[in-house]
Amino acid sequence: MTAVKEFQRIDRLPPYVFAIVNDLKMEARRAGDDIIDLGMGNPDQPPPPHIIEKLVEAAQKPTNHRYSVSRGIYKLRLAICDWYKRKFDVELDPDSEAIATIGSKEGLSHLMLSIINPGDVVFCPNPAYPIHPYAVIIAGGLIQHIPMGKNEDFFQNLLDAWKNSWPHPKMIILNFPNNPTTATVDLAFFEKIVDFAREHNILVVHDLAYAEICYDGYEANSILQVKGARDVAVEFYSLSKTYNMAGWRVGFCVGNKKIVSALQRMKSYLDYGMFTPIQVAATVALNGPQACISEIRATYAARRDTLCEGMNRIGWKIDPPKSTMFIWAEIPEQFRKMGSLEFSKFLLKEANVAVSPGIGFGEYGDDYVRLSLIENEHRMRQAVRGFKKALG
Repeated sequence: MTAVKEFQRIDRLPPYVFAIVNDLKMEARRAGDDIIDLGMGNPDQPPPPHIIEKLVEAAQKPTNHRYSVSRGIYKLRLAICDWYKRKFDVELDPDSEAIATIGSKEGLSHLMLSIINPGDVVFCPNPAYPIHPYAVIIAGGLIQHIPMGKNEDFFQNLLDAWKNSWPHPKMIILNFPNNPTTATVDLAFFEKIVDFAREHNILVVHDLAYAEICYDGYEANSILQVKGARDVAVEFYSLSKTYNMAGWRVGFCVGNKKIVSALQRMKSYLDYGMFTPIQVAATVALNGPQACISEIRATYAARRDTLCEGMNRIGWKIDPPKSTMFIWAEIPEQFRKMGSLEFSKFLLKEANVAVSPGIGFGEYGDDYVRLSLIENEHRMRQAVRGFKKALG
């Protein structure tokens, strides 16, 4: 029997750190422990009723069970463009500047396979949502990490990295509002990014997953609002958090025609698109009543306030984020030497709370843990009591 050869692409991927905490969480639950899960950013509420009703209605039609369209049905692509016009006053062509994806994670991964060649250098923030760097690695590219976080000037770090790197990067990946750090930027930041990218002929991919999950008057910007952005940039968006449609896997990519076309061509070989009733329901989500977004945002805001106020009260100092459904919490000084993975294990055992270790988002995240706002306010208060007991 011939021995199985090594799988080089898989071997380039590290062990999935979050799985370690998840396995321990499941083990504790099987043992009867009541574990409060603030780990994975998985919305706990259902989508608004009118979206579910449209899914059910569309699923009753026999023709909707045939193969769909890889790039998304026209009405969904049109709804995507109409949403951008209403939200950001950005005009997009549904035929050449918009493509539906099976969640933004799939779209971003397949985009990297489409345009990143082995050895291409890509700048990516660190810490980062894991698929951002690892989609590049899977495609054979090389990641250069750009530090971000407290006391870091991300844009200056990017300029320094460009001066000191050879070959120069083919692409910059961005994500604002940011997961996991919750960092936010203004339109002036995107203007600097676009000017830099156009001057040096660098592509920009921006993940705008949390455009609608903003608080205290803050409003997220689209990079496509910048003049000339479509010369170099595309933007991904997802309905997962905005409409509690995480399991539906609905996302899209918009912007530069050549980049969108490359993704479209790759996807035409790899999939037949989302189940058509999901696309029909997603169209209704984007075009229909939007009051549900305010309700979802208010739910996260109340949870944020409960958790942050409680943590500050027990001495774990936290600045409430202006966006996302996360808290990026610096590990208290007396526990920092443990590192984020061991501290996460400690909280699971001593506080009965599961959190995400910052090291899972990159080496510059190891002084932090990420808490997701996916439990109700009662459970948040219970988590605070657990933290107080564990931290002493």
